[in-house]
Amino acid sequence: MERDREIVMGTVNRNTKIAEGVYEIVIETEVCKTFIPGQFVNIYLSDKSMLLPRPISISDAESGFITLIFKIAGKGTEYLSAYPENHLIKLSGPLGNGFSFENDYKNKQVALVAGGIGIPPMVGLAKRLKEQNAVLNIFLGFQSGVFLLEKFREFTQNVFVATNDGNLGFHGNVVDLLIQGKVYDEYFACGPKAMLKSLSEYTSKIERNVHVSIEKRMGCGYGACLGCTCKIREGGDIVRKSVCKQGPVFLGKEVVWD
Repeated sequence: MERDREIVMGTVNRNTKIAEGVYEIVIETEVCKTFIPGQFVNIYLSDKSMLLPRPISISDAESGFITLIFKIAGKGTEYLSAYPENHLIKLSGPLGNGFSFENDYKNKQVALVAGGIGIPPMVGLAKRLKEQNAVLNIFLGFQSGVFLLEKFREFTQNVFVATNDGNLGFHGNVVDLLIQGKVYDEYFACGPKAMLKSLSEYTSKIERNVHVSIEKRMGCGYGACLGCTCKIREGGDIVRKSVCKQGPVFLGKEVVWD
C-alpha cells in the first residue's frame, strides 16, 4: 500500500464555526508534515452508513497539526461539523498534486485568486510564497459573509475582496475585480469552475500562467474509481486525467473548459 493511502488516526484539537455553514477543524496528527499547498486529505467518518471518504483541502499544516476548513454541503460534512474536541478521527494523505514551486518567485508579483470554499487552501500557499519573498496580491470572492481575511493579512496588506451581494468590497465577482488592476507575473487560483474558466481565458489573453486547483466530486480520492476526471490538452491530444491523483492542480491553459 502506498504511504499516502495509509489510514491513520488523529485527534480533534478544535472544531469551530467561522462563518455561516463554514467550519475550521484543527486535527493533531503527523500525517501531513510535508504537504504541498493544494493537496488534500481523505476524512473517514465514524458513521458506518457513510462509507466514502470526504476529501477536504488542507488549509495549513505545522507542528503536528493540520487545519481543514470546509462548508456543510451534505450529510457527511454536517456530521463532521459536530465532532467535539478530543474526538478520534481517521484520515489519510496528503493526496494529489499541489501547486508547483519549481520557479523562483522571489520579488515576483503574484496574484492568488480564490472563491468560496476554494479560499482556505490559499492560506498554505500564501505562507509558502511569502517564505520565498514573493510579492503577494490576494483576491477573494464571497457570496456575502467573509472569513479568513485577518489570516491573509498576516502575509500581505494587498488583500482585495469581492462579494456578490455588495456586502463588502467590490460588488461583483472576483475575476471582474482582478482584471481592473495591473497585470501580475504569475497567477494561482482555486474556486468554482466558472471562476477558473474566466480567469484562464483572461490569463491566456495577457500571456501569463495561471495554476488552477480544480474542484470535483471524488469517489475514492486515489485515482482508482475514475469518477473525477477532467479533459487536459497534452501535446496535440486531449486526454482525461483524474483530478484526485494527477491534479487537482493543472495549468489553466491546459484544461478543456467544456
